[in-house]
Amino acid sequence: MTTKPNELAQTPDFEFAALSEARNYRASLLRDFRSYLRGNVLEVGAGIGQFTSELRTTPEIQRLTSIEPDAAFCARLLGQFPGLDLHEGTVSDLKSGADWDAVLSINVLEHIEADRAELAHYHRLLQARRGHLCLFVPARPEIYAPIDRDFGHFRRYTRRELRSKLEEAGFKLLQFRYYNFVGYFLWWANFCVLKKRTFDVTKVKVFDRAIFPSIYFFETHVCEPPIGQSLIAIAEAR
Repeated sequence: MTTKPNELAQTPDFEFAALSEARNYRASLLRDFRSYLRGNVLEVGAGIGQFTSELRTTPEIQRLTSIEPDAAFCARLLGQFPGLDLHEGTVSDLKSGADWDAVLSINVLEHIEADRAELAHYHRLLQARRGHLCLFVPARPEIYAPIDRDFGHFRRYTRRELRSKLEEAGFKLLQFRYYNFVGYFLWWANFCVLKKRTFDVTKVKVFDRAIFPSIYFFETHVCEPPIGQSLIAIAEAR
């Protein structure tokens, strides 16, 4: 695929590469989860470590374990974070016996066809301590675009669907809302209408630095959005 100089091509990590430019976006997301990320924390789908680096320096986290199914990403993580407690595989590969205070799953569940089973695994890991699931997924199936398929997304979620699946797995929702109202329309325009298959680095940076902080403030301090590009959920294992 031919790309312009400021575009991120479809390399194996191009979904993570786009997120790497969204510094305010990542920081705000972790801020929303911060009070629940303490004790023994499991990071599901560590990718190339963009959240791992901040989790490792969070003082409330006593023990961080990361899990990632991609062998190349695992090698990269270990090179970047020597001594990281990293498991190559999925949550179903984890041995029983460890109890977790929190499971962090950011842009992972949509990659898993059997998402109900995945949520049940999260609940099993958290149940002993009534721990918390910090979950972030893409929202609104009407903006599912070709680039979603490129990412390996099986779906984008509605509120009703995600709520139902979380409650079915045994979780009690504590916080649940759409995330990034403006991003919904930008995603629709760029990837559904224009059918783009790459991210423009400059546009990602401009949105993150100049636009997103105001959106985040409005959504968290003024009014929850009626729709959004993503859904954020914090749920307790009953």
